[in-house]
Amino acid sequence: MSHTVLLAEDDRAIRHALERALTLEGYDVTSVADGVQALAQAHRTPPDVLLLDVMMPGIDGLQVCRVLRAEGDRTPILMLTALVETADRIAGLDAGADDYVVKPFDVEEVFARLRALLRRTGAAESAPREQRFADGPVTTAGLRIDAQARRVWRGEREVELTRTEFDLLELLARNVGIVLDHSTIYDRIWGYDFGPGSKNLAVYVGYLRRKLDEPGQPQLIHTVRGVGYVLRED
Repeated sequence: MSHTVLLAEDDRAIRHALERALTLEGYDVTSVADGVQALAQAHRTPPDVLLLDVMMPGIDGLQVCRVLRAEGDRTPILMLTALVETADRIAGLDAGADDYVVKPFDVEEVFARLRALLRRTGAAESAPREQRFADGPVTTAGLRIDAQARRVWRGEREVELTRTEFDLLELLARNVGIVLDHSTIYDRIWGYDFGPGSKNLAVYVGYLRRKLDEPGQPQLIHTVRGVGYVLRED
C-alpha cells in the first residue's frame, strides 16, 4: 500500500514536477496551490505526510503548521523553503514542522527526508510502548523526560518540544556524557546521513539550547568540534 502525500506549493512548475516525481516514486499524491486548500484537504482526507511550501498566498505554510498542531494533528510535516537564514528555518520548526528542505533542492533529498519521517512515524505507531521505551523515564543533569507522555522538564519548568526536538534530546539524554558523532545522530533521528554539508542537526541543537537553557543555568548540550554533540551539565 502506497503512502499518501499532501503537497502544497504555489509555484506551478515546482508543484507539477514534484507531483510527477513523487508519483513515479510510488506515492499517492494530492497537490494543492495554497494553504487554504491544504487545510481543507488535510481535514477532508488526512495524508500520511505533508509537504508544504513556506511562502504561499493567503495562508502560508507556517500558518498551516500552526493550525494543524493546535488541532492536535501530529501528521509529519516536511517544509520546502527558499529562506536560507537560520532564523527562518527555526520559525518553521517552531510552527510544528518536523523537517525542512531548502530550495533549490535535489528531489532525492526530498525522497530521503520523506522516507525518514515515515519510518519514524511507522515505528512509533507499530512498536510496543514497552519496547520503544524499555529504559523508562530519564532523569539526568536537571532534566526529567517522560518518554511515554513525550514531556520534558528542566527543574520545575516544562519545556515544549516538537517531535524531532524531543527525539534528539532523548537520544542525547540516554547517552549522557557520551559524545555522539554527527553520523550516529542523523542515523538514529532521521534514518539518513545528510552529509557534512548539512546544517539540519546544528539548527535543531541550537533550537534545543534556546528552549532548555535560561540565564544563570549551565548549558546542557555541548559541541565537540569536528565530532558531534554531548549532553552533560558543566
